[in-house]
Amino acid sequence: MASQDRPVCQIFSFQDCKASPDPIFELPAQCLTPTPVPIVIDNGSFQTRAGWAASAAEFDSPRLLFRSVAARSRGAARSETQIGNDIPNLEPLRWLLKSQFDRNVVVNFEIQELIFDYVFTHLGIASEGGVEHPIVLTEAPCNPLHCRQMMSELLFECYRVPYVSYGVDGLYSFYHNNTQRNIRPTHTGLVLSSGYHCSHILPVINGRLDAVNCKRVNVAGSQAASYLQRLLQLKYPGHLAAITLSRMEELLHEHSYTAVDYHEELEKWRSPEFYEREVHRMQLPFSGKVPGGGVSVEERQERRAQQLRRLQEINARRREEKLQQDQERLDRLLAVQELLDDGLLDQFHKRLVELNMDSAEELQSYINKLQLAVEQGRQKLLHSDGADGKMEPMDEGDGVALMDPDFPEDTLPEKPANVVQPMFNMAEYHQLFVGTERLRCPEILFQPSLTGEDQMGLMETLQYVLARYSPEQQEALVSNVFLTGGNMQYPGMKERVERELLAMRPFQSHFKVTMASQPALDAWYGARDWQEGWISRQEYEEKGGEYLSEHCASNAFIPMKIAKPVPAQFAVCTFLKNIYIFTDGNSCLCL
Repeated sequence: MASQDRPVCQIFSFQDCKASPDPIFELPAQCLTPTPVPIVIDNGSFQTRAGWAASAAEFDSPRLLFRSVAARSRGAARSETQIGNDIPNLEPLRWLLKSQFDRNVVVNFEIQELIFDYVFTHLGIASEGGVEHPIVLTEAPCNPLHCRQMMSELLFECYRVPYVSYGVDGLYSFYHNNTQRNIRPTHTGLVLSSGYHCSHILPVINGRLDAVNCKRVNVAGSQAASYLQRLLQLKYPGHLAAITLSRMEELLHEHSYTAVDYHEELEKWRSPEFYEREVHRMQLPFSGKVPGGGVSVEERQERRAQQLRRLQEINARRREEKLQQDQERLDRLLAVQELLDDGLLDQFHKRLVELNMDSAEELQSYINKLQLAVEQGRQKLLHSDGADGKMEPMDEGDGVALMDPDFPEDTLPEKPANVVQPMFNMAEYHQLFVGTERLRCPEILFQPSLTGEDQMGLMETLQYVLARYSPEQQEALVSNVFLTGGNMQYPGMKERVERELLAMRPFQSHFKVTMASQPALDAWYGARDWQEGWISRQEYEEKGGEYLSEHCASNAFIPMKIAKPVPAQFAVCTFLKNIYIFTDGNSCLCL
């Protein structure tokens, strides 16, 4: 009964999914007529999603979905760069991977151009002569003007696109889900967006992003994966190479969860029954072949017999060499003693000094010891010669004992022949026991101090943002708290946010927390359905690359203010107005 009540351990295997190259699609005819259909690109720091903004069922999901990375060996040509799914396994090329992002802001536009080339080529567009389709592109909240200027320059000058529309991915997801829930268009709410590099708190007031009170938390999915990797590498130092970042991301996506009450959940893990029931044993790949596992018993005994003969030969040779050395030393000492017997005292004392001895008694003591050692050595040689034909199988301990000529062979313990050696469980050795790590890594979103980050967590920052509004605005904001982003997909995330809001809001106040229907993809769906705020090529040339046509899902456009230099003629005239010329030829500057 005890074995039946014992919880069954959960053993999982790493999927180690390898990416397959994306096909090159043909350009659909319905995407060209009557007007070119816009291309929607969700330019995420973890994944890039691209597809057509068409109403047909075949375009209902992104056609391309790949990691936002590029790899090129040193000295390789630009055409040899591998993008996204062209890299089947990221780990061997981890040190070569480059991204266009710094945090969540695009700064490396050479990599961004390669990403665009990959997207247009696989969508069936020949971009050499230009791209005729409008582009809907996501950007970071409060994107710097210089970054938008460089992006517009790349799209308008390099690809000659006719129109571009920029929007924030979290806001696209927010409005897409509000439309599905039939909420009236003048939206007010709080968007909590957490991606791969950072998390954002985006307050929306009357359908517009309040950019002044937006806040960023520099903790997200990449920090959680790195933290999990460090924890498991410290726990299992023998498997450092097998604990890769890709496997840690799989652990986060498939086996981690958010604790509603972190400290209470940790107390549960103190129970052995709870631990055995909830721990996930991750099986690492290993080779099941055991060295020497295919050797029969007879072959093993024959090998041991050969080892015994070889060790006995080595032992006999060493004994002969030692006996010969002792006999030579004994002969030299006896020759010195004969000098004393012959009365040659001067030569005798001279030889004693050479032998580092002080008296004849010490010489006699050495002679007696050597005579005894020589006699024992001869007896051992005779004994070993008589036992050559009586070799028996022996284990490694007996062989090591025979290597020492002074080891007492008759005191060797005899082992019973029927002793069963315990088998080494190779599979269990290659298992990672993932226990409290399942909740500790997602917890850094609420407690960045777990990783040494000196900043507020997501909910503390949310409380700080709410404090900047009036009580009426706070009620309107918390009545529509929206969670989106790939790092918000942990089980229990919605319940944790509700518990934190209950603790920080006044007594009997109301709030509502909603999770995006597809946190990782709703930004692309929202951008596909929105299609507002177009910037034409003419507006780009007239107003500059940093120009942004605002809409409900976009950033707020704050023009760049540059002080214009004062013309030289105007400066000279102003200077002359302040100079008075006197009759004596002297001049005076009035201050």
